[in-house]
Amino acid sequence: MRLLLISNSTNAGEAYLKYPIGRIGEFLSGTAEVVFIPYAAVTFSYDEYETKVQNRFDEIGVKVRSVHRFADPLKAVAQAEAIVVGGGNTFALASQMQAQELMEAIRKKIVSGTPYVGWSAGSNVACPTICTTNDMPIVQPESFRAIGAIPFQINPHYLDANPEGHAGETREQRILEYIEVNRDVDVVGLREGCMLSVEGERLSLIGPRPMRIFHYGKPVREMQAGEDLQFLMR
Repeated sequence: MRLLLISNSTNAGEAYLKYPIGRIGEFLSGTAEVVFIPYAAVTFSYDEYETKVQNRFDEIGVKVRSVHRFADPLKAVAQAEAIVVGGGNTFALASQMQAQELMEAIRKKIVSGTPYVGWSAGSNVACPTICTTNDMPIVQPESFRAIGAIPFQINPHYLDANPEGHAGETREQRILEYIEVNRDVDVVGLREGCMLSVEGERLSLIGPRPMRIFHYGKPVREMQAGEDLQFLMR
């Protein structure tokens, strides 16, 4: 398997996809064209999303073709050199992917070695389920099941902050609720500006911040880039 799972598309004060585009370019080296899954877009069109991503991918010489332009999305995925799944609303993304039977089709492509890049919601759907998304359920998908390319859950955009005057739950508290009910699942809190690389069975953290690992009955762990993460792939 080859996956690049990115926490967020845009760092504060930077242009769209600017910080990860170099890594994406390295990851997609030798790829001429990708099939793009735009279904997390809600307040703008799929055409606009394709153009937005293409403008950045022009820097790495990769053509972006959105799956919504194909008469047969399953065939488009089956023939894809690489698959890219953009961020936005995870429930909208999952709903459309399930309706078109793309979850299983993409899983098969990933297992066969086709490169996969996702950011935010696109990273969520690489997990077994979408249950650790931060998004509101604006639509109801068939289920919470996702691609399942990796055996653990990701919480992208992970924040430690508890703003002054905020009386609601923190991100950590929400994840602790999740593992209280799902006791055999690891959850990775992936901070912004960071990404996970999967090459075969090798898992690596890339970025300037550590990630947090939550598992029921165990202390929360902070893991730095370069540390051994293989236990998450078991």
